[in-house]
Amino acid sequence: MSIGEHLHGWGGLPTYPFPDPEKDAEAQETAVRLLPAADGVAWRIGVDSYDAAETWPEAFARFLDTVDAARVRSIVVGSWADAYDNRPDDVIDAIVAARAQLPALRALFVGDIVGEECEISWINQGEVTRLLDAFPLLEEFGARGGEQLEFPAVRHAHLRKLKVQAGGLPVAVVRGIAASDLPALHDLELWLGTSEYGGDADVDDLAPILSGDQLPSLKRLALRNSEIQDAVCAAIASAPVVARLEVLDLSMGVLTDDGAAALLGGQPLTHLKSLDLHYNYVSKEIGARLADTLTPAGVELNLDTDDAESDEDDDGSVWRFVAVGE
Repeated sequence: MSIGEHLHGWGGLPTYPFPDPEKDAEAQETAVRLLPAADGVAWRIGVDSYDAAETWPEAFARFLDTVDAARVRSIVVGSWADAYDNRPDDVIDAIVAARAQLPALRALFVGDIVGEECEISWINQGEVTRLLDAFPLLEEFGARGGEQLEFPAVRHAHLRKLKVQAGGLPVAVVRGIAASDLPALHDLELWLGTSEYGGDADVDDLAPILSGDQLPSLKRLALRNSEIQDAVCAAIASAPVVARLEVLDLSMGVLTDDGAAALLGGQPLTHLKSLDLHYNYVSKEIGARLADTLTPAGVELNLDTDDAESDEDDDGSVWRFVAVGE
């Protein structure tokens, strides 16, 4: 998923931007008349990042007054004012307060914000698990931005998909997700990021996830965008959860021959439908060994190295970078 453009869909529905307020009453009436069915799209609600004409809660109140809220299935929270300075506490408060008006809500994403609005590692977040508590029937949840993100351990019986994107994911968040009881979770995606942007978790913090004890339904695991990708691969090589996966995604990070060799020397991966390692620093030789091992078994393997960036110092030291940092 690119963060250079807004989400195209969420919760199995295409995104549709809820219109800004029109100064002209006739134009506003026309915009409302042309709105799609309330349950036919993922409604993207956002305000200008700079000098917004209204607050996010005000835009959300207009939304609730305009659409048939009882039928809304998916909401994508776009930018709130000055996301680089402000936590979205009032955003979360507004959505939680409207829970009785949104009985059909099954998918929610907080922070569909692109670079020109606010760089991913500058996005301030909040205690997003309040939304999971408020919507016990939610099936998909996502958040972008790791600054001030809070995710204490929760139990949620219906959540099937959890995606958290960050240039650096705080260790407390990783531990909170790892300690959560999510029996229906089918798809878990974490962008671990770099220590430079607050990503201070290590492989030990992932142990509850890799054991799979509280994730009996997991079919897709994505541990992406990590500067410790080699260590993650070494842990994956013997992780119990892998045997039940269909899709394994270890892309966008600093993956070298060491990590790829650990995958080759670990438990068989031939049962997978796909293994995504795109954006990597793996040599052609090791890449060919992976392909020779997995492709004949029908595993879709992505080893695309396009866009992987590195720098070399005058002393010969090589600096490698994750796909998404700042």
